Amino acid sequence: MRAIWKGAVSFGLVSVPVKLYSATESHDVSFRQVHESDGGRIKYQRVCSIDGEEVPYAEIAKGYETEDGEMVILTDDDMAALPSTSSREIAVEKFVPSDQIDPMLFEKSYYLEPEKTGAKPYALLRQALLDADRMAVVTVALRQRTTVAVLRVRDDVIVLQTMMWPDEIRKPDFQIDTGEVKDSEVKMATMLVETLAGDFDSADYEDDYADAVKDLVTTKIEGGEIKRTPTSTKTGGEVVDLLAALQRSVAAAKTARGESVPKEAEDADDSDDSEDDDEDEKPARKTAAKKSTAKKSTAKKSTTKKTAAKKAPAKKTAAKKSTTKKTAAKKAS
Repeated sequence: MRAIWKGAVSFGLVSVPVKLYSATESHDVSFRQVHESDGGRIKYQRVCSIDGEEVPYAEIAKGYETEDGEMVILTDDDMAALPSTSSREIAVEKFVPSDQIDPMLFEKSYYLEPEKTGAKPYALLRQALLDADRMAVVTVALRQRTTVAVLRVRDDVIVLQTMMWPDEIRKPDFQIDTGEVKDSEVKMATMLVETLAGDFDSADYEDDYADAVKDLVTTKIEGGEIKRTPTSTKTGGEVVDLLAALQRSVAAAKTARGESVPKEAEDADDSDDSEDDDEDEKPARKTAAKKSTAKKSTAKKSTTKKTAAKKAPAKKTAAKKSTTKKTAAKKAS
């Protein structure tokens, strides 16, 4: 895990230097909006509702809408003038009984890890919270905004849980007319509760929806129901490589079972092979070209030598004839 904040828990004259880690992560399944016919992603433009023109990001400002629909434009200078804090302190305001805080107020959870110098006071605070069965109500500045939170102990680790402000909790605006509740009905309801009574274990529950989506996607990949888009083949990066690997795995499994291989899986293998072949052929072609050039050079040199050899006897013969003529002329004289 990576620390997202560093500071100190302070209560009384004690200060505990700590690191803050996000304690939760969402595994919710997300989908993209795409064109059904070709799988292309749907893009959205920033268009002004008044003039209908697309607005550059640099011209977009923050606006506060009043109850009567008027818009108040807030500039960067206005936002900078708002009260904010960058304090690195988690200030303990009071210690309260654990059952006094409505769980509906809890928002985001973080783990607190002590720095080496704060290990002992961290352990003391942790043990004090456990022995007193209380939570520490604190104020802390996260993302330049002060918020209220609590400190509690979970699995020997102090957890900071940010809380909503009281006016952020909505009140139900409906009434429930229960009518007359009979004692016999209450007794039966109580028996039902006792029948289903037990201890809570989070491992007993699974995200069936996420698992079902993954199974559905895997089935469609095996069946070759995939839309290939220019984006996925050009800029997909690791995602495309992963998809190709899945397709090859499916193809190998089907081949081993003697089943037909989806065309998309064959295409993935062919495309990979063709790319490899192209890369392998390039050096081979260069080598062949070098050999061919070398042969031509050797042949050319050989021809030149032969021609020179032929010319050399001709010169010697010409010289011999010239000597003969001179000898005959000398005898005649």
